[in-house]
Amino acid sequence: MCVPEGNLKKLGVIVMHCSNIQEKKQADAECCDSLKKFHDHVHRHHREFLQYHRWFRYARPAVLLFNLIILYLLFSWAGMKAAGVCFAILIVIKEIVQFIFLLRLEQRIIVPIEELRQGVDKIARGNYEVRVECQIPNDLGLLIASFNEMASKLQQGERMKAEYEENRKNLIANISHDLKTPITSIQGYIEALLDDSVRTPDKREKYLKIIHHNVDYLNRLIDDLFLFSKLDMQKLDFHFERVCIRKYMTDLMEEYQLELVDRQIQCGFNDELLDDPYVYLDAKRLYQAINNIVRNAVGHGPDQGLSLRVKLYRQVAWIAIDIEDNGPGISEDKLPYIFDRFYRVDTERAKDYKGTGLGLAITKELVEAHGGEVAVTSRKNEGTCFTIMLPESIESEDVR
Repeated sequence: MCVPEGNLKKLGVIVMHCSNIQEKKQADAECCDSLKKFHDHVHRHHREFLQYHRWFRYARPAVLLFNLIILYLLFSWAGMKAAGVCFAILIVIKEIVQFIFLLRLEQRIIVPIEELRQGVDKIARGNYEVRVECQIPNDLGLLIASFNEMASKLQQGERMKAEYEENRKNLIANISHDLKTPITSIQGYIEALLDDSVRTPDKREKYLKIIHHNVDYLNRLIDDLFLFSKLDMQKLDFHFERVCIRKYMTDLMEEYQLELVDRQIQCGFNDELLDDPYVYLDAKRLYQAINNIVRNAVGHGPDQGLSLRVKLYRQVAWIAIDIEDNGPGISEDKLPYIFDRFYRVDTERAKDYKGTGLGLAITKELVEAHGGEVAVTSRKNEGTCFTIMLPESIESEDVR
């Protein structure tokens, strides 16, 4: 009794995946909106530098020619004294214009460039919170807006990197715990058998059953870890087909009713659809998603009197599947976390190893891969209801 070699290879893939785990990403909407607005505003003025360049390129020869003509006329008509006065006035005007130009140049180009340089230096030192204030509608303003947008994305990337690292550590810790506990148990029982301290056949059989149970748990855990890692890396193959959801669910529920009746578990199916809608789905993967919910209900439900009620119905443009049980329910403060990896409602790890702690996380990933959503409602001591929402396939739509 051992873990199959294929599962050992899967475990290696899972451990490698831990170093590059992905999480859902959240962006700062307010910052992005403000950057977008300023970006659009700047675009309306992005020709300003070219306009200035063109103006100086053509205006300077014209101004020089104009000055020469004025001087020639002054010397020709007014004489030396008047020409000198006019020449002095022209010099004063020129200095005033040059001062205004240089002041504008400093405010609109030199100061923003210096602030941008300081911002780049801070980014190079790892400070991604830096932002450069600039409300000048020109090409430099566009550059600064792009710099702020880059800094915002770098900050989000750094935050996500820290979250990845934390999640990686948590995942490794959870995997280590969930693997070590049954392995330690197996080792202890095998040592007891090898020491020949167990002499009665009944006790030997009990020990072997416990070992078998732990090995079965390890196999399921490795399979779930492998499946989840492939989902997380978006490397799981899906084979979508346009399927009549009513027929699919009817066949599936017939199988469940046959399986669960032997375990004294009531399983009812209520089809409320008025037509035969189609859904693009991978039959195998959707079965895995539903089976994880059913297995979760059976594993956490009462030993006697457990009942499951499945309802198929339409909700606007979605096809909804409700899976409801009469189990112990989940407290409201724990509901937001039940789709997290290795999260267990009971904080004390169960010793019977009925679940791996990954089933509902896998269900969420599989349903979302179908373009759907999964939700849960529950009340303590009143049962739990999972709802899977799948988009209806319209006949005119292109096949995936």
